[in-house]
Amino acid sequence: MTMLFKRLAKAAPIAFGGQTKSCSRFRFGALAAISGGIVSYYFVSSPNVVYLDQLNEDAAPKAALNPDKWIEFKLQDKVQASHNSQLFRFSFDPDVKLGLNVASCLITRAPHGQNADGKTKYVIRPYTPISDPEAKGYFDLLIKVYPEGKMSQHFASLKPGDVLEVKGPIEKLKYSPNMKKHIGMIAGGSGITPMLQIIDAILKNPDDNTKVSLIYANVSPDDILLKKKLDVLAVSNPNLKIFYTVDNPTNDWVGGKGYISKDMAVKGLPSPSDDALILVCGPPGMMEHVSGDKAKDYSQGEVSGILKELGYTEDMVYKF
Repeated sequence: MTMLFKRLAKAAPIAFGGQTKSCSRFRFGALAAISGGIVSYYFVSSPNVVYLDQLNEDAAPKAALNPDKWIEFKLQDKVQASHNSQLFRFSFDPDVKLGLNVASCLITRAPHGQNADGKTKYVIRPYTPISDPEAKGYFDLLIKVYPEGKMSQHFASLKPGDVLEVKGPIEKLKYSPNMKKHIGMIAGGSGITPMLQIIDAILKNPDDNTKVSLIYANVSPDDILLKKKLDVLAVSNPNLKIFYTVDNPTNDWVGGKGYISKDMAVKGLPSPSDDALILVCGPPGMMEHVSGDKAKDYSQGEVSGILKELGYTEDMVYKF
């Protein structure tokens, strides 16, 4: 288990839209040079011939995920990440890719009783992997376990060897290197997961010069998820700046205190501009206070709260 955290600390999770598209199929005549001459190979209609487009389809890299079908993934291991959060590693065939882009989430489901017709009812929740989408044969989910949380309690009950049903991915924000000069992030609690996916994508790419400024809010210092990993990344990468704030600081706490304020945002985020983008993810209360929540139809909705007061517009803010 210790090794799992060591690997996680070194990992570079990348990974929310639309769904990923399957590889395109191409039809063409294959040309080969033989004995100094050029011979054309054509694929013709015959019961004994395999068409080239079929070969391409069979040879195309297959993804472990399927956006239209529930797939079972086996739990390889789990470890305690904080007093109320756990890290889960699920395995799949290492010869195929996970099939996840940055920044995307997965949909998970678990059985939860039966309806009046005797059919199984399910609880369904989205989660963002924090492992590198290019990792061979596994993905990691960081889950905060709530006493009354139906899905998080299901996760907590899982033992190595048990399976989890997953569908996806669902692409949220399509990140591309250097799409903005400076990205600001405001995260609360487990809302760090999509931020970490993007941070790792930026830092693992030597050609990506994007600056990142993260404000990470939690209830107490003990609630800060993956703080050691974040601190290592910040120390080793000058383009990453992190500011922590907690509601209930300890006597030796040296970070921010209380809810995210306008002053914290001014000091910790890029100023409003076309070259800046602010990402927000956290509990509803924090979202409402900072940026306003999404619209009822799950579109981005209007920007309100602190970010609106500071002059950020809808095209400068993205809400996960």
